[in-house]
Amino acid sequence: MTEFSTESLPIVNRILKQYPEGKQKSALLPLLHIAQAENQGWLSAETMDYVASLLKIQPIEVYEVASFYSMFNLQPVGNCVIEVCQTGPCWLNGAEELLAYFTDRLGIKAGETTPDGKFTLKTVECLAACGNAPVIQVGTEYFENVSKMKAEELLNKWQLENKISHTNPYL
Repeated sequence: MTEFSTESLPIVNRILKQYPEGKQKSALLPLLHIAQAENQGWLSAETMDYVASLLKIQPIEVYEVASFYSMFNLQPVGNCVIEVCQTGPCWLNGAEELLAYFTDRLGIKAGETTPDGKFTLKTVECLAACGNAPVIQVGTEYFENVSKMKAEELLNKWQLENKISHTNPYL
């Protein structure tokens, strides 16, 4: 991605105008979300450099943020990114079994993408729904109290509809 699309550019400009001159760095997270959605679900170095130039900050400042948060992908991902929470409450309530189910069913390990490019499986830290563990996230959708049966139902649905989880959350 070398620049934002004509569809996203007005949104980007509106976000940038929310911050006073010299404080544009505060728009970094929303701009990274938009950039990632427009770059097929991941942030290339070129994309992060572009965002840095818009914000008038050093590229390393963008890299630091993008590499810190699990919601940003620094390598290509599948159309559907399945994130399994791996913190204590989820693990104690079956996340390990969910991860094993997805691993077996998709034939990939956490951090990998299926050969057809449809699915990427990730483990993430706290999805902030501990009371309804185990939890998975796909794009902006949360799924709580996920059993193996529910995981199978969801995966079948996502395969049929060719789920794309990396869409622009600001559109």
